[in-house]
Amino acid sequence: MQATLHDPINTKSCAPLTSSRKLGDCLVANHPLKELISTDLQQAGFDIIPNDRATDRTLHLPLDHWISVRALCLLARSEMPSCLRDQRGDLVAWKGGATPDKCHGNMVTQAACFRIRYPWDFLQLNEEVLAVVNNSEIYGDVSPLSQIDGHLHLGEGSVILPGVFIQGNVIIGKNCKIGPNAYIRGNTSISDHCEIGNAVEIKNSVIYPYTKIKHLSYVGDSIIGSHANIGAGTIIANNRHDGTNHRSAVNGILVDTGRTRFGSIIGDGVRIGVNTSIYPGRKIGPGRVTRPNTIVDKDLMPTALSDAHVGNGNGVGNGQLRGSDI
Repeated sequence: MQATLHDPINTKSCAPLTSSRKLGDCLVANHPLKELISTDLQQAGFDIIPNDRATDRTLHLPLDHWISVRALCLLARSEMPSCLRDQRGDLVAWKGGATPDKCHGNMVTQAACFRIRYPWDFLQLNEEVLAVVNNSEIYGDVSPLSQIDGHLHLGEGSVILPGVFIQGNVIIGKNCKIGPNAYIRGNTSISDHCEIGNAVEIKNSVIYPYTKIKHLSYVGDSIIGSHANIGAGTIIANNRHDGTNHRSAVNGILVDTGRTRFGSIIGDGVRIGVNTSIYPGRKIGPGRVTRPNTIVDKDLMPTALSDAHVGNGNGVGNGQLRGSDI
């Protein structure tokens, strides 16, 4: 069996994660999405080939869908050129031509799957992948004065310092420094060369490589891009007072995320000033900077600058952001 993977044409709704990388390069459990899907398919007996080597027997998979490999095996056995769709009608995969419009048949799968439309969908995918981790692999150094309650994958050269409490299924990459006295919980992945400092709490989040969250900060249900620096005392809130689902603005429209716990999506190279407070569901674009004591209550994205405001320490908006302020 053969399969080929296709990058989605439009991934703007997944910004800021896709502002500087393809969707297939976004991380899930410290692996690029494309690599994760390829490995899953190869373990099921598929050969992954380039698009230009596909034949009429090759399965075509758009990378913006996550689906059980067993459902794809059913499509692979079909003799008719067919499209495989989920219960909502979204295209999951096809077989029989370079494009899905060459297919004559339609199959609907009942398997659990979902489309990656927005950046917070990577939180769900990270949760699902880490939820099935059932062992620990320790290649770094763990202090005897730390505690692990769950399963930990720790990369070479990484250090867990005294007082660290890890609870849940957690993956930490290579050459990371965790602690002292940090609390890492939920289904959390921390990529290579990261620093998580004193008294930092990270819950159910994805941290990209070379990012620093140095001290006295809280990061809940969030994704933080690479080479970011989160200043001391930063709080990324993840809970609405009314207990309803969080909404997040995409192209000027508030979208229901389907999540009752959702923090922030922060792009690559962001610098967060000390004692910054970030409202739930906010997105911060690549390279943005906040001043100390900032309240981020609007998205700080290139397409949202005219609507973006920050507040002073009293929570009062102080006007539109200038380029030098962000």
